[in-house]
Amino acid sequence: MLRATPSVLVALVLLACGPCVARAADYPTRPITLVVAFTPGGASDVLGRILGRKLEQILGQPLVIDNRPGAGGNVAAEAVAHAAPDGYTLFNGNNAILATNAALYKKINFDPETDFAPIGLIGAQANILVVNPALPAKSMDELIALAKANPGKLNFASSGHGLAAHLAGELFKAEAKIDIVHVPYKGAAPALQDVIAGHVQMMFATASSVLPHIRDGKVRPLAVAALKRTAVLPDIATIDELGIKNFDATTWHGLVAPAHTPKDVIATLNRALAAALDDPDVKTSLAALGVDVIGGTPEEFAAYIKSEIPKWAAIIKASGAKLD
Repeated sequence: MLRATPSVLVALVLLACGPCVARAADYPTRPITLVVAFTPGGASDVLGRILGRKLEQILGQPLVIDNRPGAGGNVAAEAVAHAAPDGYTLFNGNNAILATNAALYKKINFDPETDFAPIGLIGAQANILVVNPALPAKSMDELIALAKANPGKLNFASSGHGLAAHLAGELFKAEAKIDIVHVPYKGAAPALQDVIAGHVQMMFATASSVLPHIRDGKVRPLAVAALKRTAVLPDIATIDELGIKNFDATTWHGLVAPAHTPKDVIATLNRALAAALDDPDVKTSLAALGVDVIGGTPEEFAAYIKSEIPKWAAIIKASGAKLD
């Protein structure tokens, strides 16, 4: 039997990998699909389209938005997880899909840690702790004291079981060591309206959704649920600053590709994302959504996802929240 020499083996490996290397070096050569897990017009969709327009210019190829709503983002995530790892299918993921859904849903058909190749963190929408102005609590400390004096009598609204506003409230409840009752709604708008009406005392809401009501005096902001203050409400302190250290319940967005996408393709996409996020028009458009730009390397984003999963799994377990 003929045996291949080491030099022949090397040549065969290079021959086999040659087309892959060429494809990665030439990337991209055709349109790229950006999968969005929610319907057109929502924050994730608008964010994806803002970035998509700039990425088209930077990468020199069309970027097609593919809206795939369903199961809290799991339908879209599963499709991307099982797509070809060639850099032509990307996913605009968020904290729910990439960090909380694994613990929240009884079954999902993807692994947020192993089925995706992180490209970069886009930014975060700060959640703001707001209360009805009639509530006799003008600071976070006063709210905590009021809750401790009246266990089980104060309520917090959310846009639904297991969603960001609910989990932020559960994290606050655990960290502040208070007994407040969750009241879920079918969407953020009706939840916020009931806080304004005084039917519910408080909620965590994204800065963009609550900012007009703060300006009109319909709700009182007490704190920002992020590690840094948000640009849209720079005078409002973070929960961390006010004494509950390392409190972070932001709604974040990031770009990922299917696992095993070539590293140089990921590097190309990360550079393109960094350039897009540095563009003044993109910054202005994202700021209008209440998004604070973050950016960073693929490795930093991967580490952030990894740190978020166990944190929220513990909160979900304690809250008893579960979805089919």
